[in-house]
Amino acid sequence: MTPAIQLLKKHQVPHTVHQYEHDRETSSYGLEAAEKLGIDPSFVYKTLVVDQSTGSRPELAVAILPVASQLSLKAMATACKAKRVVMAKPEQVTRTTGYVLGGVSPLGQKRRLPTVIDHSAGELPTIYVSAGKRGLEIELAPDELGKLLESQLYPITA
Repeated sequence: MTPAIQLLKKHQVPHTVHQYEHDRETSSYGLEAAEKLGIDPSFVYKTLVVDQSTGSRPELAVAILPVASQLSLKAMATACKAKRVVMAKPEQVTRTTGYVLGGVSPLGQKRRLPTVIDHSAGELPTIYVSAGKRGLEIELAPDELGKLLESQLYPITA
């Protein structure tokens, strides 16, 4: 059981865990999840980590957006009230979240980071996010995810 699933159970958040056989050769983890689970990719959301720091110390934030979309760094900066954001370095992501790339969950991270969820999630009854391991997804209501992460909905896709 991953820290993401443990967090949901601890807070009694309704959710469903879906597992599939991960292909190590895949280039898009989120699209692979949609295909292997037989669901529309618009319901599968990826977790990206950005650096919004202005000095030498990283100041990270999380973006949750549809797997088929691209993150607008400008929109994410606006949502974070930062001058600019850049994608966080892979080693920063792993060290800060405790998850490996391709399996980064927005839930149960080692250190809670400010989080922004793309506004499109507000139109869906449930979304799928990584459960913290490649080949493992969590399905839950976007409002439950938002409450647990104390996050906001904002248009952050390009």
